[in-house]
Amino acid sequence: MASASPSQASLLLQKQLKDLCKKPVDGFSAGLVDESNLFEWSVTIIGPPETLYEGGCFNAIMSFPQNYPNSPPTVKFTSEVWHPNVYSDGKVCISILHPPGDDPNGYELASERWSPVHTVESIMLSIISMLSSPNDESPANVEAAKEWRDNRDEFKKKVSRCVRRSQEMT
Repeated sequence: MASASPSQASLLLQKQLKDLCKKPVDGFSAGLVDESNLFEWSVTIIGPPETLYEGGCFNAIMSFPQNYPNSPPTVKFTSEVWHPNVYSDGKVCISILHPPGDDPNGYELASERWSPVHTVESIMLSIISMLSSPNDESPANVEAAKEWRDNRDEFKKKVSRCVRRSQEMT
């Protein structure tokens, strides 16, 4: 696989940002944190309709490595999000954000992990999908996963609080 140079990564990120500005996608918005740095994006995810997260506006930072798209970005919520697939520090844990290749733990197929064909749009749509249907099989937040499985009412209360707080922040 050819390696991507920082200038190739910059050009690709510039194109993806331009495309999203021209044709916004329902469910999220994205822009640069700082106009001089294409490798750090500020994203806002709208809680998907008919989910516990509906009505929320959740902010996150998407950080791209210099060798993007050969390696995945990281996505970290800056808004509080109670979810089995979000670490307590806000970092999102979904298959497509894991490095390409075989999973050393054997949970994921290589085809489920990062691939250079993914774009900001496909990543964001995967995160929206994650909010709609948590994966409690290999959780990032074990406590949230246990609540999701065993105490749904308490889980809903915590998510409602996160939604309310996200609305106060906008």
